[in-house]
Amino acid sequence: MPKMRTNRAAAKRFRRTGTGKIRRHKSCKSHMLTKKARDRKRKLAKAGLVAKVDVRRVERMIGPSH
Repeated sequence: MPKMRTNRAAAKRFRRTGTGKIRRHKSCKSHMLTKKARDRKRKLAKAGLVAKVDVRRVERMIGPSH
């Protein structure tokens, strides 16, 4: 059986932290920014973590090396 291939789209969107958690970017920061409050936009700029229920799925997509 061949090796599993890394999902390249997922590999560009997710990064692993030093402790092994998976970091992600938050959505809703690309357009229609005038109606969003300044503090809301600032919070969206920071990275978030992948939810515990989704970790297994994302790990399978990005592979062990990323």
